[in-house]
Amino acid sequence: VWDAALVLAKFLETGACPLARRHVLELGAGTGAVGIMAATLGANVTVTDLEELQELLMVNIENNKHLVTGSVRAKVLKWGEDVTEFQPPPDYILMADCIYYEESLEPLLKTLRELTGPDTCVLCCYEQRTVGKNPEIERKYFELLQRDFELEKIPLERHDEEYRSEDIHIVSIHRKHRVGAQ
Repeated sequence: VWDAALVLAKFLETGACPLARRHVLELGAGTGAVGIMAATLGANVTVTDLEELQELLMVNIENNKHLVTGSVRAKVLKWGEDVTEFQPPPDYILMADCIYYEESLEPLLKTLRELTGPDTCVLCCYEQRTVGKNPEIERKYFELLQRDFELEKIPLERHDEEYRSEDIHIVSIHRKHRVGAQ
């Protein structure tokens, strides 16, 4: 489990976002820790990742089902591909450490644009990395993201007291409101 996933899961546990009975989608779920946390807080969650991670997701869902007060299921979602089965837009999209691979930026942004509705809140948690191409990839991601979305960094004081770090950031992301848009 990546540190950013722990930070985001514990942030959700603080109650900062009302999750009970909300429709939540986790992108790039990996182990499913963040989505399973949301399900323990009463959300109806779909954790998504590539085909090769589905077995791990199913095992972790099964091992934690006694904690779930909402619901949780695992589905395959490859960024950039059809998202019809994940409509209507969820209330929340959760992402932990999904910004690291330059080739995935465009597919990820396409998926975000197609999944978000006007009221969808995207919570993106990432560890700021200073080695190799990481700073450039992060800069490019946020530059491209701001074409369609408004970003608000969640201050460190609002993160869980114990599970926080100066180099792990949580950003709240919403679609930009277009004048005359339906």
